[in-house]
Amino acid sequence: MQPIYDYALHLLASLVLLAAFVGVYLRITPFKEIALIRQGNMAAALSLGGAVFGLCFTLSASIQHNDAFPIFLFWAVGAMVVQILVYAALSRALPDMDSAIESNNVGMGALMGSMSVAVGALNAACLS
Repeated sequence: MQPIYDYALHLLASLVLLAAFVGVYLRITPFKEIALIRQGNMAAALSLGGAVFGLCFTLSASIQHNDAFPIFLFWAVGAMVVQILVYAALSRALPDMDSAIESNNVGMGALMGSMSVAVGALNAACLS
């Protein structure tokens, strides 16, 4: 029964953390990703999707490498901070990034998403 409990606990916690991250991410970006995505804005979808994947890589690695649930939570919160810092760093390095994503510059959205995925993969690898 313990493996089922652990599975359910980690899955539920991961989904709650993912939802919390998306909520925070949507609040810190100056544009409305969901509205843009509903309008077919691929740049916004790539940017948000990359941030989600980047976080999920680290959540997955944390589950795989940590037996203790509190340590999993610690690294999950750390991963959220890292993904937000990636957005902050890129928005500083590319001052026109936000307007480019709003105007559906797919290249900029792909760059944002790719950087989020890359940092998430590196972050996940550091948890070994």
